[in-house]
Amino acid sequence: MTGHPVFAALYDRMNGAAEREIFAPLRARLLADLPGVVLDVGAGTGANLPHFRAATRVHAVEPDPAMRTRLTAKLDQAAVPVDVTAAPAETLPFADAAVDAVVFTLVLCSVADQAKTLAEARRVLKPGGRLAVLEHVRNTGGHARWQRLATPLCIWLAGGCHPNRDTPTAIEQAGFTFEEREILDPLPKIVPTRPWLYATASVR
Repeated sequence: MTGHPVFAALYDRMNGAAEREIFAPLRARLLADLPGVVLDVGAGTGANLPHFRAATRVHAVEPDPAMRTRLTAKLDQAAVPVDVTAAPAETLPFADAAVDAVVFTLVLCSVADQAKTLAEARRVLKPGGRLAVLEHVRNTGGHARWQRLATPLCIWLAGGCHPNRDTPTAIEQAGFTFEEREILDPLPKIVPTRPWLYATASVR
């Protein structure tokens, strides 16, 4: 896979202010208490790394080699053991019921097949395991139309991002039940990647 080297090189710089002011606190709240073995799917450039506190090990899965290079360079930011795996979200190289939690943050918008990705998450989760999600999702009304129009440009510019995916419905259709679910709208109205889903879920 050739990846998205330009997008990877600019990613942290483009998101710096929003990450510090908005998303880092949300990541901390979502991730700090996840116990046991945690699978961070689409780990990107490693924004989640500082926020894992209770895990015994984190498997960071990232298929894009340009993203993976930046992720690996940040491993010293983690307070828990982390290993990095090159694999697509649709075919995770882990056994059934192998992990205690699966994390998706800013990745379900860009996976090639959302249904397969969520089915894989369900497969690798242990009974009683937790799905943790922070993702932008489809809006309603006029903004949904803007998201649909902006999608081809976002796919090209932003590493395959689809701003118009109905991720909450996809999660439920994959057999998960939401335990905690919030819809947040912290970004300017013109931004196509809004609102945001903050959620935890378990297998039905």
